[in-house]
Amino acid sequence: MNTADLGLPVDVPSTALFTDQYEYTMVQAALKAGTADRRSVFEVFTRRLPGGRRYGVVAGTGRVLDAVENFRFDAGVLGFLREQRIVDEPTLEWLASYRFSGDIWGYPEGEVYFPGSPLMRVEGSFAECVLLETVILSILNHDSAIAAAASRMSAAAGGRRLIEMGARRTHELSAVASARAAYVGGFDSTSDLAAGFRYAIPTVGTSAHAFTLLHDSERDAFRAQVDSLGRGTTLLVDTYDVTEAVRTAVEIAGPELGAVRIDSGDLLLVAHRVRQQLDELGAQNTKIVVTSDLDEYAIASLAAAPVDAYGVGTQLVTGSGHPTCSMVYKLVARARSAEPDAPLEPVAKKSLGAKSSIGGRKWAARRVDDEGVAEAEVVGLGPVPADLVERQLLVELVKGGEVIGREPLEAARQRHITARTGLPMSAIQLSRGEPVLPTEYV
Repeated sequence: MNTADLGLPVDVPSTALFTDQYEYTMVQAALKAGTADRRSVFEVFTRRLPGGRRYGVVAGTGRVLDAVENFRFDAGVLGFLREQRIVDEPTLEWLASYRFSGDIWGYPEGEVYFPGSPLMRVEGSFAECVLLETVILSILNHDSAIAAAASRMSAAAGGRRLIEMGARRTHELSAVASARAAYVGGFDSTSDLAAGFRYAIPTVGTSAHAFTLLHDSERDAFRAQVDSLGRGTTLLVDTYDVTEAVRTAVEIAGPELGAVRIDSGDLLLVAHRVRQQLDELGAQNTKIVVTSDLDEYAIASLAAAPVDAYGVGTQLVTGSGHPTCSMVYKLVARARSAEPDAPLEPVAKKSLGAKSSIGGRKWAARRVDDEGVAEAEVVGLGPVPADLVERQLLVELVKGGEVIGREPLEAARQRHITARTGLPMSAIQLSRGEPVLPTEYV
């Protein structure tokens, strides 16, 4: 089932106003100057990774394709632009029939990236491409930040299951996007039902402390939950006394008890004690789930603990301290005229600071060593060297305005596992360091 076609309540009718005003005033001025139809190439890239990060993760590509398809101007949107005098009438007439008709290439979702990687290339007329700048950056900056945090947490978890639980810590629509990005980055499930509905991500959840406090005793609460959800449920055992709660949980559910969840205290110590107690009570197959403001460092610190799954919320949906990737969308080439056969010319901003960019329509490839381990991100302007032709990273996503690169979310998730595995082992170190691959320009 393609859930993108369901018209769910987490969607919006149009993405045309998910933008900055100056995108529209530039279009108006370019239309008047006769330069709006010049063939142009924009690229998305980041000049640096967040401090200490070894690699980035591309996420949100599928959402970008949805946003491009939904970039339409209905009567309400045009009425707003007219009433607020954002643009003039000739521009409104042009916008009324807007449909992106160009091409988009990009790193496939789930792929890793490095400073200077041309993550997405948008080609078409200046006017139709510049309008997409803000919404593309909004999606990629947010989702890639969440996916990068999720990837670090996934690496730290070492194969143990991860549950995304951040819906109550961010905007309701951001929560859905965060759950999607986290799944790409290696999480196994989410507590957010809208994300499950929209993207078919597995959902989980049983009860909170409020359910225990509602009942006259912890035993009554556990009995009610087991009677309703079965012996395979997960019981929250730290509302009062953990040791007593574990004993009561096994008495009620028996050795078939699915799991217990610990949400407070010294998780390393408590997990060891709970595991010993469960084993002594004959519940050797009962799992232990830990939550409580976890991040990748806390997860790594619990590597020696008998923990089976981690629930992560706040730190995940805020990018574990880096809620954006600082991606930019820059014009790198344009034609000298609006003639269809006018050649492209490289253009670039010059800056005395760190905001300079490299002009020209670029390709990217990843060079690997004899063992198949990545050793460099190679970015070039001219012909692709023969030894890198099969290692190119950009794939076609939109051709002539038609989306051709949409894929199941599971494909992006599996691609990330493969991409991360192909990096040097130091990529998953949590200590501060430089990007694990250098970016070479040829």
